[in-house]
Amino acid sequence: MTIRTISAVKRPGVQSAGFTLIEILLVIVIILMLASALVIFVLPQQEGAEKNTTRLMLNQVASALDTYRLNLGRYPNEQEGGLSALLTKPSFENARLGEKWQGPYLKPGTRLEDPWGNKLHYELVERTADEKASGPPYKLYSVGPDGQPDTDDDVRLVPEGDNTLNDSEVFEP
Repeated sequence: MTIRTISAVKRPGVQSAGFTLIEILLVIVIILMLASALVIFVLPQQEGAEKNTTRLMLNQVASALDTYRLNLGRYPNEQEGGLSALLTKPSFENARLGEKWQGPYLKPGTRLEDPWGNKLHYELVERTADEKASGPPYKLYSVGPDGQPDTDDDVRLVPEGDNTLNDSEVFEP
């Protein structure tokens, strides 16, 4: 009795399963092209969304400041904690003034930061009798993505009619 050994011999017309190196490289190139298109088109949209979010937040804080002023007769100052007076009741020297505080004026848990992690800036503006009293007596702004004040990427809340800033970076209430 003879035993035959069966060897793995390729038969004509039968191909082995799998991908060639060219096919794998082609798939990788297509994936890289799709990823680069995603980066090119999505990242600018994210920056625009962050600026829009900041503009909406500034509008929300401006409304809260106006409500605070309606209740107390003035905007919060630095002694009262500035913008934090919208979230927590400050300690007033005048007890009657403290009774008028009807806050919190913003939703609890609201962070007074822009999407880049920078605090919102709020400054009361002293006006002289000669200056035209248009708009709120405060400056409310974000320093933008670079974190530096007074640069082109700042997002500001300014009164209507004040065209000193770039319209794309200004939000008018």
